[in-house]
Amino acid sequence: MTVLSPAARPPAKPRAPRGTRAGGRLATALKYATLVLASAVVVVPLAAILLTSLRTGKEVSKDPGLALPHDWLNFHNYTVAFTDGHMVRALLNTAFILVFSVAGTVLIGSMTAYAVDRFHFRFKKLVLGAFLVASLVPSVTTQVATYRIVNDLGVMDTRWAPVLLYMGTDIVSIYIFLQFIRSIPVSLDEAARLDGASSFTIYRRIILPLLKPAIATVVIVKGVAIYNDFYIPFLYMPSEELGTISTSLFRFKGPYGAHWEVISAGAALVIVPSLLVFLALQRCIYNGFAAGATK
Repeated sequence: MTVLSPAARPPAKPRAPRGTRAGGRLATALKYATLVLASAVVVVPLAAILLTSLRTGKEVSKDPGLALPHDWLNFHNYTVAFTDGHMVRALLNTAFILVFSVAGTVLIGSMTAYAVDRFHFRFKKLVLGAFLVASLVPSVTTQVATYRIVNDLGVMDTRWAPVLLYMGTDIVSIYIFLQFIRSIPVSLDEAARLDGASSFTIYRRIILPLLKPAIATVVIVKGVAIYNDFYIPFLYMPSEELGTISTSLFRFKGPYGAHWEVISAGAALVIVPSLLVFLALQRCIYNGFAAGATK
């Protein structure tokens, strides 16, 4: 066994001052406390809705708090909410609006971003500035003019009214596509033009396939926004048979205004689809935002 001389021993690591170690522990404790508090703000309302939906009317009237249900398999409230709330019809209306709106947003947004980035024309900066100004203007301030336009187009109280509005008012999607297109080398366009490809062929065969991360981000973010939107379907589709998820839940509150267990079951039915989609595609959301931030 060899013994190292004092000169050959490695120098000892300097210890951090006690104040620095205490400050680091306090920062760590505050970080985790903030995370716990933020999680509680999100989880507690969801837990209250879930627990209330599994309880009976007597249990809710006796203890309206976060009490546990007596029967964890009490799905009677869900049956009432699903049938009396016309959830199947609402899901079909929502799916119709969602599919056409998201598809139109992806098509129009990517084409607009491609034209703005790749083509040089007069007042190009003015167009970009107009997009920025349009994104800053509150949509509520333009609803009077928008309502008249929708009414004059003859699509009022139809499912096409929100589809047109969702497709034509999404400036954020254009900027998301624009950031991705700027990272695609122009040399790919030039090589395709030497082979005789037109501008539309370049967009369809080269640009669009390279925009898959941006498309995934726009589809998820736009889809969740449309699924949760209440204002536009309620204003432009007043008929009850055209109700979406949000408006059907609002109208469902009327005859069951005092039955919070049934209303909670209806709210849970609305939350579950979007929650499952988010959990399944959360990696695409984070990767899309991260890729857009680094481009």
